[in-house]
Amino acid sequence: MKKHIPAVVGAVLFTLAGLLQLAARNFSGFAEWYAITIYPCIVGIYGRFLSILPFSVVELGIYILVTGSILYIVRHYKQWQKLLGAVFSFLGLIAFLFTVNCGINYYRRPFSSYLNLDVRESSVDELEELCSYLVDRINETADDFGQPGLTAQPTLARQGQESMENLGTEYPQLSGYYPRPKPVLISWILAVQQLCGIYSPFTVEANYNWQMTGYNIPHTLCHELSHLKGFMREDEANFIGYLACIHSEEAFFQYSGYLMGWVHAGNALAAQDRERFMELRNQLAPQAIEDLQANNAYWNQYEGKVAEVANQINDTYLKLNDQTDGVKSYGRVVDLMLAYYREQH
Repeated sequence: MKKHIPAVVGAVLFTLAGLLQLAARNFSGFAEWYAITIYPCIVGIYGRFLSILPFSVVELGIYILVTGSILYIVRHYKQWQKLLGAVFSFLGLIAFLFTVNCGINYYRRPFSSYLNLDVRESSVDELEELCSYLVDRINETADDFGQPGLTAQPTLARQGQESMENLGTEYPQLSGYYPRPKPVLISWILAVQQLCGIYSPFTVEANYNWQMTGYNIPHTLCHELSHLKGFMREDEANFIGYLACIHSEEAFFQYSGYLMGWVHAGNALAAQDRERFMELRNQLAPQAIEDLQANNAYWNQYEGKVAEVANQINDTYLKLNDQTDGVKSYGRVVDLMLAYYREQH
């Protein structure tokens, strides 16, 4: 009987995960109720506890898991039933943690629904107006902030928390406690997947690539922290990160928000009217041009088959979690920025 315990545990965890997924997908209001009642408790207890540790727990866990798995297989390779039971139990745990710390939240109300924004199709003239505004704000906040080293990350992490807390005073859905975002020590793990950051549902952590071009870091911190308020859509996390940065008290964060906004909106404008895009791009401050070029050079060195596979996996993951546009859903942030710009101006 004892040898069947791992399989039983795995079956129970898979069943619970499946039932919760079915409830989130099929019962109206369940995911929203969960996101505003149960999930904040998980972040406040589990996330707060792991936030005490200065390193990425999930990163360390991956290294331990890989090493431990190899040793376990070597030791028990002849006991295939025991191996299968352990694997099944572990996968059940992964499925359960993903569901309760992430999966259910994909089916809650989107953040934009709380704002009553007029999200609609916009003309090229409106898009150009937004881009022109972003260029002006970039040039006002541009400075040679340099490339933050590892020792600067605790300060940036704290500023990211403060920026999100500040945004939470305006939008109650974002108020409350935020765990410390943590840099991944070996940033190659994220860079080779073309990722600026990642939310770990297994440890309720916001992790990010601290070695990427500096202006990316503030926006990425706020983007990943938005997931810790139960907003899982990537387009909305980008928008929340944009809002948190442009309303931050930190100049570096403001610059990051406006420049990231320009990247999204500028790409949309370039697809519609290349001439108008180039006219505005030529008005960018030299520092902004330099940062954008450095950013392209950084990511270009990691392009390859691994990045292609990672992108396809990410695309499939988004679609499985009801983001039917897949990676294209990242473009919706432009519509949200346009709607917010119209509201403010």
